Amino acid sequence: MKFIGFNNYVEVLQDPLFWKSFKNNLLIVAASVFGQVPIALLLSLVLLKNGWFQKFIRASIFMPMVLSSVVVGIIWGYIYHPQIGILNFLLDSLGLGSWKMQWLSDPSVSMYAIMVPIIWLNVGPYLVMFIAALQNIPSEIDDAAQIDGAKGSRKLFSIKLPMIWDTIKVAVVLCISGSLKAFDLIYVMTGGGPAHSTELLASYMYNNTFSIYRFGYGSAVSTMIVIISLIMVAGSQYLMKSKK
Repeated sequence: MKFIGFNNYVEVLQDPLFWKSFKNNLLIVAASVFGQVPIALLLSLVLLKNGWFQKFIRASIFMPMVLSSVVVGIIWGYIYHPQIGILNFLLDSLGLGSWKMQWLSDPSVSMYAIMVPIIWLNVGPYLVMFIAALQNIPSEIDDAAQIDGAKGSRKLFSIKLPMIWDTIKVAVVLCISGSLKAFDLIYVMTGGGPAHSTELLASYMYNNTFSIYRFGYGSAVSTMIVIISLIMVAGSQYLMKSKK
């Protein structure tokens, strides 16, 4: 063995596939932050009451999180299947046969097809977090708002959202960190293909480490993932910093 210093890091930064994986990861981060968090927040407002119907819907939304990510990947792989998949079957049934696609085999749409199960899988935990935060808002504040005439959107943007802003910030951090280490769904559904169109940083690291046994290079990629994650988390917290 020969010590090569920072050559692995130089090679990482010069590899176009690394930057392609990084770009794909940014798409996943954007889909998670602007998909999972708003959907979970909207559902938490709708399902805030403790009726039996609301409890059933909450459990249904949380259920995917109980399943193994591998199982979820297999299920969505069958949904997207071009011959036996239910998605193309529904498009045919609705007279939209021209919309049928090779969802996971077409490089132009495969990345966007992957975003849907990722969002669907991870909405549940954020829903639970937001419901707990909303339920912890003191009833005195809500009563005072009603006396002052605050209703609907005014109460939402002036009272509820500011009161749970710290919880939203935590959810965004979890979204970013979870998206940057996303691997299992990609590995099961596409393996990073076709033509690396769904390659993410974690799958890029895995392929270099365990497929071609470049352990030093894979370690360098892992370190880069940690650095990118820290930068993005710090940036998101700075942008979401509330003013006194």
